[in-house]
Amino acid sequence: MTDRMDENRLGSRLRRYTRVGTSLGGLAVQLGANRVLGTKLDQTRHASALKDALGDLKGPLMKAAQLLASIPDALPKEYAEDLRQLQSNAPPMGWTFVKRRMKAELGSDWQGRFAEFEREAAAAASLGQVHRAVLPDGTKVACKLQYPDMSSAVEADLRQLAWAFGLYRSYDKAIDPSGVFEELSARLREELDYIREARHLGLYEEMLSAESEVHIPPVHHDVSTERLLTMTWVEGTPLMDFIRAEPSEERRQTVARNMFRAWYVPFYNFGVIHGDPHFGNYSIRDDLSINMLDFGCVRFFPARFVKGVIDLYEALQTGDEALAVSAYEAWGFKDIQRELIDVLHMWAGFIFSPLLEDKPRLISETNTGEYGAAVARDVHQELKRVGGVKLPREFVFMDRAAVGLGSVFMHLDAEMNWHQMFHELITDFDLDAMEARQAELFVRHGQPMPSELD
Repeated sequence: MTDRMDENRLGSRLRRYTRVGTSLGGLAVQLGANRVLGTKLDQTRHASALKDALGDLKGPLMKAAQLLASIPDALPKEYAEDLRQLQSNAPPMGWTFVKRRMKAELGSDWQGRFAEFEREAAAAASLGQVHRAVLPDGTKVACKLQYPDMSSAVEADLRQLAWAFGLYRSYDKAIDPSGVFEELSARLREELDYIREARHLGLYEEMLSAESEVHIPPVHHDVSTERLLTMTWVEGTPLMDFIRAEPSEERRQTVARNMFRAWYVPFYNFGVIHGDPHFGNYSIRDDLSINMLDFGCVRFFPARFVKGVIDLYEALQTGDEALAVSAYEAWGFKDIQRELIDVLHMWAGFIFSPLLEDKPRLISETNTGEYGAAVARDVHQELKRVGGVKLPREFVFMDRAAVGLGSVFMHLDAEMNWHQMFHELITDFDLDAMEARQAELFVRHGQPMPSELD
């Protein structure tokens, strides 16, 4: 039986390699010709074709595209805009697929476990899709169903990503992306386990129990499996729809504050960050409280890393170079020299700038991504000059979270005193107390200590 399963997995991976090669091969040739031969590339058409190819493939290649699209200046704007659409508009699978997958998860009588189950997906993304349903007791639920063969797809695609990262490193020495690849690999494998995600929901429910303005959907464990996650359906307006409605400044500020606490109360109290910051993972209730909707990508940090974030803030405020070096080391940076500190400070100054000023202000000086993109370009050029840097694994999702939340605040156009909100969270920080809280909470929710994860 085991041999047959291994053969099936091997076959799935080989088919995946073929699909990846077929879907992306022609696009890679176009891109290569543009770079090597100097031929003109229509970036708009190429970006659209890339989006379509990744949408059909689903899985980690699409997930990696989402990540790259969220980082300022990581991609030309034509690519970033098209790939960003994959975050909530991935093409869904049909009813035949759904019936087969639900039978595999809950048995042949699976439909009897629900009073209603909608055939059409309410949302579709990279690793699975969501269907509305109703339990026999009348509870409305969201059934998150994983696409078939995702485990094989992950392993096949990670090999392709390793090749792509190696190619990137061969012609751009500014950043060594090997740590980024390691981090993506670990988190993508975790996202396949919906039992783990169910534990994440329980963890977040406890961490945010004192935050009445943040809501976590309860899990229905009796109709959940490793590949099917059933949660209570929570009502709310999608975040982008709320923003487009142009609510009053006071309402936008309320949502901004609630979003800030939803993200950073878990981090500064327990060392936990929600690592998937796209807008589709949040909705707004009528009372302006927040629904958090997806917990597949959650990153756990040791308390020393959280202390490093606070220490870096203090170092930027006071100009304490020794404290800055200690902070960067806590983040995972190695061989820190004077020139590298100056370059790292360029990006850290941009990220921390809203927290350093004790006054109401926009999250970014221009309230657009242009300033951040300009800083990213300058940092990239300076890293080339000083010989490059290896990005630590810990940096990847912390930076993504900061950039993602900043994007939310830019769209909300919210003037807030970020300095005061930040100090509400860090004033009583104590390293030993945080380690004790982590040990108690993580054991209760079946989560190993961060130092044991990687």
